[in-house]
Amino acid sequence: MELVLISDTHLAEPDLPDGDILIHAGDLTFKGRPEELSRQCYWLKKHVTRYKAVLLIPGNHDWGFQTDYSLYKHQFKKDGITVLNDDGVEVEGIKFWGSPITPFFCDWAFNRHPEDIGRHWDMIPDDVQVLITHGPPHGILDGVPSHEKIKIGYDKHYRPMYAKKFTDVRHVGCPTLLERIKELKQLKLHVFGHVHEGYGEAEHFGVKFVNASIMDEDYRPVNRPIVVEI
Repeated sequence: MELVLISDTHLAEPDLPDGDILIHAGDLTFKGRPEELSRQCYWLKKHVTRYKAVLLIPGNHDWGFQTDYSLYKHQFKKDGITVLNDDGVEVEGIKFWGSPITPFFCDWAFNRHPEDIGRHWDMIPDDVQVLITHGPPHGILDGVPSHEKIKIGYDKHYRPMYAKKFTDVRHVGCPTLLERIKELKQLKLHVFGHVHEGYGEAEHFGVKFVNASIMDEDYRPVNRPIVVEI
């Protein structure tokens, strides 16, 4: 079973490879406005017949799903797209679970404070095989580089010129999610996005982790969809 994994498209429409199931791990849009969500729904609809299922979770930018979840879930469903919000679906014998929840950051959609976020992860079934969340677990493909600005000289107009100097990496994923994942003995794959800088693949304690963000840290759609076989 080949899974095509994407996230953080932010209105981009990347070329999609063939596979069995398409998974989008959130942030279809920039603001989650009706016109943005309709546009992305139309884009995904064009690919529905290529896959056995198209699974989607909202992201923190996709405000429409938070303010009127039932409306947009129905809109996407009638076009053949399954939206998951702390719930699951079984496709071809594989059990999927999806959640848009991320740790609190600037009061975006689906944000939760540390004291509230655990109840969402407790809802993940023990027998889930593919977990889809918008954000990463702590310490896995969640690094955000920190920089300081240093002066490197002056231009021809005697204006100061600066460069960025790398100083550190901050891990911004959810620690509570990581602990819940360690309890999921049948989990094969965890796909997410949110942290654009973390794009890539990793394996820990027998689980495949994929940060499938299409965008880089400057919101350029430079990353390719990732295909994983399970």
